[in-house]
Amino acid sequence: MSTCSVEGCETTIYAKGHCSMHYQRLNRTGATDLRPRTKASTAERFWTKVEKTEGCWTWKGARTAGSYGTFRNGAKYVKAHKMSWLLANGPVPDGMHLDHLCHNRGCVNPDHLRPVTQKQNNEHRAGARVDSKSGVRGVFWDKNARKWDVRVLHNYVKHYGGRFTSIQEAEAAAIALRNRLHTHNDADRRDS
Repeated sequence: MSTCSVEGCETTIYAKGHCSMHYQRLNRTGATDLRPRTKASTAERFWTKVEKTEGCWTWKGARTAGSYGTFRNGAKYVKAHKMSWLLANGPVPDGMHLDHLCHNRGCVNPDHLRPVTQKQNNEHRAGARVDSKSGVRGVFWDKNARKWDVRVLHNYVKHYGGRFTSIQEAEAAAIALRNRLHTHNDADRRDS
């Protein structure tokens, strides 16, 4: 019978050249001996899962169904972009959310994040909702009038922006109305 490959161990092999004890220890700790291990800091563990580039820093770890990165911090799981902000800038101010300026949910670059209210975060959307029939944010087809309606939500109130025959006119009106009402609609301000 063959014995364990660990020096000084005379026990019969259980799996992969190791006895049961050394095999289990190897799987559990990554080594067969009992040397004290230095534990990586939270920041070290976090940044090993990030691919840094000139622009977005891509999270390479686990993700939620909504494409946000997740990171285990102690007993809790936190969103990776929130952990990045915490490591770079400290805690997110109370009552604030983090807005991705780049619209990339997998980005953890702290320079691409800003603290905003929920209202401001909603204003900085990338485009129309996935279920939009027009494909244009704030533009809806009125079947009876056979025209495009413009409606923009601001502080839980719908603001009417007019009715148009062409979708291009309706889009321009929706952008103008959002620029008048919203403060954090960066894409609209860039495009106008």
